[in-house]
Amino acid sequence: MPLLRRARAAAVFTAVLVTTCTLPSAADASDATCVTTGAALRYVVLFDRNMPPAEAQAEITGACGVTTIYYAPTGVAVATSADPKFDDRLGRDRAFSAQTAAPRKSKSEETAASPTRSVSAADRTAEQWDMAMIDAPAAHEITTGSRDVVVGVLDSGIDATHPDLRAAVDPKLSAGCTTGSPDTSPAAWAPKSSPHGTHVAGTIAAADDGKGITGVAPGVRLASVRVVDDEGRIYPEYAICGFMWAAQQHMTITNSSYFVDPWLFTCSKSGQRVVREALMRTVAYAAAQGVVNVAAATNENVDMANPPEPSCRVLPAGLRDVLAVSSVGQDKVKAGYSAYGLGVVDVTAPGGERLRGKDDPDNGCVLSTVPGGYARYCGTSMAAPHVSGVLALLASTHPKASPATLTRLLNNQSESVPCPADYDLSGNGTQDAYCSGYAPYNGFYGHGLVNALAAVEN
Repeated sequence: MPLLRRARAAAVFTAVLVTTCTLPSAADASDATCVTTGAALRYVVLFDRNMPPAEAQAEITGACGVTTIYYAPTGVAVATSADPKFDDRLGRDRAFSAQTAAPRKSKSEETAASPTRSVSAADRTAEQWDMAMIDAPAAHEITTGSRDVVVGVLDSGIDATHPDLRAAVDPKLSAGCTTGSPDTSPAAWAPKSSPHGTHVAGTIAAADDGKGITGVAPGVRLASVRVVDDEGRIYPEYAICGFMWAAQQHMTITNSSYFVDPWLFTCSKSGQRVVREALMRTVAYAAAQGVVNVAAATNENVDMANPPEPSCRVLPAGLRDVLAVSSVGQDKVKAGYSAYGLGVVDVTAPGGERLRGKDDPDNGCVLSTVPGGYARYCGTSMAAPHVSGVLALLASTHPKASPATLTRLLNNQSESVPCPADYDLSGNGTQDAYCSGYAPYNGFYGHGLVNALAAVEN
């Protein structure tokens, strides 16, 4: 799941930032040949930045579509159409529906232990090896974070009734994005079948109250921004809506523990180019409004610095205005599932790895909240919220710092982790991945392991 400050520049665009343009049905469109017998699909549509809303709406209507929402500052719209020629009319280099692509479900975690379906009053912080690794308990002796800092959890929704999260979740800043347009009703941003977003949220800001677990920055606020639908998909329009909502609400950080469906690498084919350009514009806009965006590096053990084609990117982790996070286990070695890449991975954090040859291998995973209890998950999804939490502490102790300054502080204060001399996890004599770079900056760990204490001491 990642801000916002500075309402100054954003205020200029408020009137058009989320202009919702609901139009007549496609049957009323100006093109008499519109076909409405097919199933309506959602499309991402590109326009010139700052094209007037009326002009963008007219183009969509003329192509037999209905505008769901149009973001004028980025020139990105979400539209629906039941006409199979909608994208042809606008141009396949401008309009694309991910629903038409071969389905590929985003991998959210490498492994998940069976959850404990009860919220007891027991203190379980001694089980949080991940927090000890980044010195979070020592940081809390200085500060637990500021309520002025908001982390937007772009994920499957947060259980705001969980005792560890009740005080952190801000309903006023929460929204569901699974239509491509923000819906602020509680049902839209609450979790459905997936516990993933609640687990991420607990790592960031679970209460420091002597019960359950404690997050990295328990004093900050969370916004539940649901970008995962009931089938576990994260389509481009969901992510676009999530980042734009975070920018509009002037959050401080967004956390994205996913990759955008339907591809791991989004490349240069016409439809993929539409998605890549739309996300690139959207993330850049959020960053320009003061948002620090954090994303998981994915669980595919791929070298993101060597994609299938030079233009290919993992979205959103591979974008310029996003901090990509790899995962380490208890031994501070890159987890076998974690993606990597010199120049792509910015920092690393504990995401866990199942313990080999142990009676309870899931103890190597990260303990956090799930609806109705607790669970241990492993994945870069679990590493990213540790980074978001440390950034939240940095933003709390440096309230006037820009995203660039916060990023620089995070990188400078991270603990350098050198490339391992031998990365043969299976013991079969073959390297499972190749680390390039040197101790202060390399493809496995970026600038190093984040540290909560350093964030509040300096």
